[in-house]
Amino acid sequence: MRVIGLDYGSVTCGVAISDETLLIASPVETIRYKTMEELLTKLDIYFNEYKIDKIVLGNPINLDGSISTRSELTLLFKDKLIKRYNKEVIMMDERLTSVIVNNMLIMGNTSRENRKKVVDKLAASVILQSYLDRSNNGK
Repeated sequence: MRVIGLDYGSVTCGVAISDETLLIASPVETIRYKTMEELLTKLDIYFNEYKIDKIVLGNPINLDGSISTRSELTLLFKDKLIKRYNKEVIMMDERLTSVIVNNMLIMGNTSRENRKKVVDKLAASVILQSYLDRSNNGK
């Protein structure tokens, strides 16, 4: 059993997958897509390759806790995931996740071009790791 973590955006979707012990999240890919069907077709590969039991989806709520436009679109994406994969989708607060990852990459002297390539999959990994840590601590 594994859990997939997704950082959904309008042009890209970061993907991370847990190990079988549900302890470690690993960044896998940043998917660039033009249509929803293209994104879902690319995600099919992970659902077919790994035994995905749950989906953890980053929820981009505003800093004050209110629902953002992006969050509304993410909820629509959640519905598509449930319909396609028939798996539980857990929404995780992702406030500032991409900012934190981007700042870590800047501190590591990663070029802007390379940051753009990896920030979403790293953000997905942070989102998934947060879920795994909470689950393993009984929270």
